[in-house]
Amino acid sequence: MNIYVGNLSPEVTEDDLRQAFEAFGEIASIKIIKDKFSGETRGFGFVEMPVKDEAQSAIDGLNGKDLKGSTLNVNEGRPRPEGRRQGGGRPGGGRPGGGRPGGGRPGGARRGGGRPGGGHRI
Repeated sequence: MNIYVGNLSPEVTEDDLRQAFEAFGEIASIKIIKDKFSGETRGFGFVEMPVKDEAQSAIDGLNGKDLKGSTLNVNEGRPRPEGRRQGGGRPGGGRPGGGRPGGGRPGGARRGGGRPGGGHRI
């Protein structure tokens, strides 16, 4: 069972989660989610426990408990919605023209009214 663990203190490590969860049974994997640019924790993670009864015991035993100064929010992880891509990004397809050189203007033209030399009057 995939278990969501929220409201993690920035000081919590995967080893800290392992120690908390292994009291309830076997752990298949642990992952604290981090910001891909700064590397800082995003305040949540996931613990995979193969035995459903053990996982449910961990949820019941750890939800609302304190770990390094933060009250844990522990519940069954929900599957990701279909069609959602990883890494976030902007909805709606990003930049006009798909970010291609020329900004998607006909003929790859830049702003400037079509004047030779970039469109600036001297």
